[in-house]
Amino acid sequence: MTPMTTAERRGYHQICDASGAMMVIACDQRGGMRTLLAAAPEEQAKITNETLGDTKCDITRYLASKAGCVLVDPICAVPGLVDNDILPRDTALLIGIDASGWDTSPQGYRISKMVDGIDARKVRELGATGGKIMVYLRMDTPAANVQNLETLRRSIEDFAAEDLLLVVEFLTYQLEGESKEEYESKIPSLIVEGSRACLELGSKVLKIPYPGTEEACAEVTKIAGDVPWAVLSAGVDHRTFLGQVEAAMKNGASGVIAGRSLWKDCISLDRNATKEKLSTIAVSRLGDIQAIVRRYRGAEGVAA
Repeated sequence: MTPMTTAERRGYHQICDASGAMMVIACDQRGGMRTLLAAAPEEQAKITNETLGDTKCDITRYLASKAGCVLVDPICAVPGLVDNDILPRDTALLIGIDASGWDTSPQGYRISKMVDGIDARKVRELGATGGKIMVYLRMDTPAANVQNLETLRRSIEDFAAEDLLLVVEFLTYQLEGESKEEYESKIPSLIVEGSRACLELGSKVLKIPYPGTEEACAEVTKIAGDVPWAVLSAGVDHRTFLGQVEAAMKNGASGVIAGRSLWKDCISLDRNATKEKLSTIAVSRLGDIQAIVRRYRGAEGVAA
């Protein structure tokens, strides 16, 4: 595995909380956030980047201020979070470089897209602690991954050249013609092998979907070695995510990067209602997650 440089390690420490665990609030979604704010496509289309930015500011103010870090996009959220003094002084900032949505190859594979003009140097210029990239992988189908792994390789090299922390995320997906049952049976293997592929390219911090079983969580930890990994929420309900966090932390995860499971039913176009729900419902949920994480990491101090 590729060890962190001093600068990358410092960035990693900053995205962790006082227990030494990754504790990141994710709100880098754009299209997905629009679907939560409005049901009809025509209404979603009317939601401006400024409105999304306001929502991300509220999530930062009420949630990220109680965590170690916030993950946002470079389109709606920055530089406003920094320039308007919304991001707390001691809350780290990750900026996602992946674009919303995906392209589809003639074979039906998802091709990951990056935001134009956003590279490691630009992420640094925006005041971030580090970057985050997401690519789609189906490791049982090598042809599906060629372009996405090349995109990932270039980004890892770019951030390494800038000596800036990069969190690597991958998602799996159901192939055309594949049944839901068939796909779900493959998830543990897909997550383990996707993690392996990212590590082989030099990833130094992983953000991954719940691997499906405790055994798969332990296998990810085994192959990751000293590379820390965090489990993402993928929009599951709060109770389900708590169980996933418990299983992941019990089997070697280094923390959580949580988004929709915290705030998906707390945000609306009524900012006053959003603030009320974020400050009560979402903050309470965050406390539940933190209690689990600290039960496993509290005695260890800052890790990695």
